[in-house]
Amino acid sequence: MLADEVKDGIQSAYRQLLDSRDLTPRYGQRQMIAEIANSLSFLAGEEAAAPPICVVEAGTGTGKTLAYLLSTIPVAQQLDYKVVVATATVALQEQVVFKDIPEILEGCDLNFSFKLAKGRGRYLCLSKLDMLLQGSDSLQAMMDLYGEELENPGTGDQALYAEMLDKLSEGAWQGDRDDWKQPISDANWRPLTVDRYQCAGPKCSHFRNCCFYQARDSLDKADCIISNHDLVLSDLAMGGGVILPEPAKCIYIFDEAHHLPFKSNNHFSAFTRIKATQGWLERTQNLLQQLLKEDLLETSQQERLLKLIAEIRQSLEEGWLLLEQILESQESVDSYENRAQYTFELGKVPAELQSLATDLANRFSRLTADLKDIAENMRQVLEDGDSTPHTQLVEQWYPVLGTNIDRAEANLGLWASYAASDEEGRAPYARWLSFTENDSASDIGLSSSPVLAAENLQERLWQCCGGAVLTSATLSALGEFSMLTMRAGLPPHTHYLSIPSPFNFAEAAKLVIPKMGCDPSDPDRHTAGMIKALPKLLKNKPAALVLFSSRRQMQDVLQGLPQDWSGLVLCQNDYQKAQLLKYHRQRIDGGEGSVIFGLASFAEGVDLPGAYCRHVLIAKIPFAVPNDPIEMTLSAWVESQGMNAFMTLAVPDAAFRLVQASGRLLRSETDTGQITLFDERIVNRPYGKQILDSMPPYSREIFELDISD
Repeated sequence: MLADEVKDGIQSAYRQLLDSRDLTPRYGQRQMIAEIANSLSFLAGEEAAAPPICVVEAGTGTGKTLAYLLSTIPVAQQLDYKVVVATATVALQEQVVFKDIPEILEGCDLNFSFKLAKGRGRYLCLSKLDMLLQGSDSLQAMMDLYGEELENPGTGDQALYAEMLDKLSEGAWQGDRDDWKQPISDANWRPLTVDRYQCAGPKCSHFRNCCFYQARDSLDKADCIISNHDLVLSDLAMGGGVILPEPAKCIYIFDEAHHLPFKSNNHFSAFTRIKATQGWLERTQNLLQQLLKEDLLETSQQERLLKLIAEIRQSLEEGWLLLEQILESQESVDSYENRAQYTFELGKVPAELQSLATDLANRFSRLTADLKDIAENMRQVLEDGDSTPHTQLVEQWYPVLGTNIDRAEANLGLWASYAASDEEGRAPYARWLSFTENDSASDIGLSSSPVLAAENLQERLWQCCGGAVLTSATLSALGEFSMLTMRAGLPPHTHYLSIPSPFNFAEAAKLVIPKMGCDPSDPDRHTAGMIKALPKLLKNKPAALVLFSSRRQMQDVLQGLPQDWSGLVLCQNDYQKAQLLKYHRQRIDGGEGSVIFGLASFAEGVDLPGAYCRHVLIAKIPFAVPNDPIEMTLSAWVESQGMNAFMTLAVPDAAFRLVQASGRLLRSETDTGQITLFDERIVNRPYGKQILDSMPPYSREIFELDISD
């Protein structure tokens, strides 16, 4: 149980914050604070058999950030835990750091320190900077070998790098890319960074002044760390406590937590390309020659590695022929993400490919181990040596070797996955091939991914953390949390709470289902219906968002609209997301009309309050892409377990996405507008009625608008 002083502290801070902003208490917000604090109270008791996990679905307008910070930080401070807030996007991260937390600290007597956590890639490497400014024969050799990775700097870059060194020396900059006075291009920044394989850590001569490690050390002093899902997962994948504090002493808060299972799958997936790997291995042979020349490698080591690389390249040649045969023999090769692909049923690869994968996994394992041995010898030189020419050579070549280790391990992971047989009764891995071709070359890619994040999250997070809170405006599907529980592997003792939005949906918004006379299974008629309807529905300087599930349909609708619409529509194909939203707001601010055409990425995380969006139009119920290899494999496995994949997976996922898409309309309690769904299936199919019933209680207008032929 929580100590009385902790309860009193939470209550007092909440009252002070409300008074400071002249706000009235929100029932949902108070409910969320109480639920989280109550769940985390088990941390203080002897009865805690497992880390407490709390899931809170809090509708838009609840005030989630304030609620989870007020309820969690006092508990963590009492027990000497760290709070790690993980957001889904950089924008949310910055909102918490620069807006939400300062408002809390200013508005109440709650006192805590906080720090923004970033990965290595956001910080400059002093060793790289030194190399780029000093130059050397070895640096030129590296450029010759790995020019595409190292981005050979030009004259302009040199001036930028010199200015960076000056600012670092003056203490006016701490090496954080985001804190530089102006945006830094990827081409200029990439040569300055390293990953964990390229970093020599404490053995680097620049370690005492290292920008990343100085930022990392400051995290240990902070009560609250604001991170993102990817950084948390990266840390957990490395065993935890590498970048962020030890998981066992952390209370994690996952904002926009519905992203977590999918991001986890990405982190534990594997990918390689046959010919790209061949090219990398050829450059590695040249690298070994250069290391021998620089007296950083013994002749016997080089000979052994060259023989091993030759064996791998021969196996890859055999693999290319085998994979070509597999692709050519398949009648059903789909197109996904503009690539020809073939997904192995239930992730099971042919015996011949599995045997080849076993050989390649063994060889890449040996290659990885040998490269790591060389790296360890280099680290020993860095540890033992002073600032000698030999030590400097080691510092220059160490990051290049690290790149090779990274690639070797990536290949090892992929081929080990293809060599493995999935355990009976557990969800399999998805495994698939993709064929890419352009004017200059063709290649075959091999991919592998978990279909459920459950096992990885259970092992690396739920069993190891101090506690966790998962929150978002949308976490349930069809009124249940079963989908999230399955995909994320949440333990049985998890607490669940759904808090409705304070918005008056019935008065604020109307859901319109036009009479189409067809459904999306007839794409030509459905597209024609949308082309006919949009000019009628969007008049008088509209501010609207039109969401499509298909890029082709989006393009067809755009091309089919009257000529005078060409200047009204901002299409996702033509602009980056941030730029498109900026143009849209400028148009509305200028008294013009503006209509955004977007795909799935615009169905969430887009905030267009008030006059910026009065109408959201949705082409169809947003079912998942049918040829997504991960979802295909998961569906096949669900069917093999005696369940109906469509009702178990597809319908709840579609309901979830539709609620999110419709949620782009009402962003505050004063917003009003209309949602139009061009899909009759939501009315005339049994599963459609389930989806309709799971949506917020908008007022409804069904078939009153007739756009049928």
